[in-house]
Amino acid sequence: MTTVREVLTWDGFGVAARELARQVVDSGYRPDLILSITRGGMLPAGTISYAMGIKNLHIINVEFYTGVDERLPMPVFLPPVPASVHLSGQKVLIIDDVADTGETLRLVRDFAAEHVAETRTAVLYEKSQSVVKCDYVWKRTDEWISFPWSAEEPLIGASTDN
Repeated sequence: MTTVREVLTWDGFGVAARELARQVVDSGYRPDLILSITRGGMLPAGTISYAMGIKNLHIINVEFYTGVDERLPMPVFLPPVPASVHLSGQKVLIIDDVADTGETLRLVRDFAAEHVAETRTAVLYEKSQSVVKCDYVWKRTDEWISFPWSAEEPLIGASTDN
């Protein structure tokens, strides 16, 4: 693993999310709802939903990464999966923090595409190897990204617990 990292601060996150929302607005796309990929997409999705005035926000939980540069063979949905009736016929903006391999985004996009009128994807970061080329990207990098919400060890299960 490389020691070079892309570091996003809380202040930088605020700027990044607002600029990403601006890209969507400037494109003319007006989603009916935002679909956040948890956990990494929750903060960008919430921030962008406020910036765009979209209150219809859903989450979809996908497990893929199990550690730094460690992942399952393929991403899998964790319950509860959104009911298709809530997505039916909607224009959806799918938001995540990063398109690394792009496999998580592809899983969610393909799932949503079966039920919605249109999907577009937005991420803070996109890596060159991503199998999904997102519609909206704040920054492209191939470095490991340190996000402010996951930069420190969890309080529960951390090495300081007894």
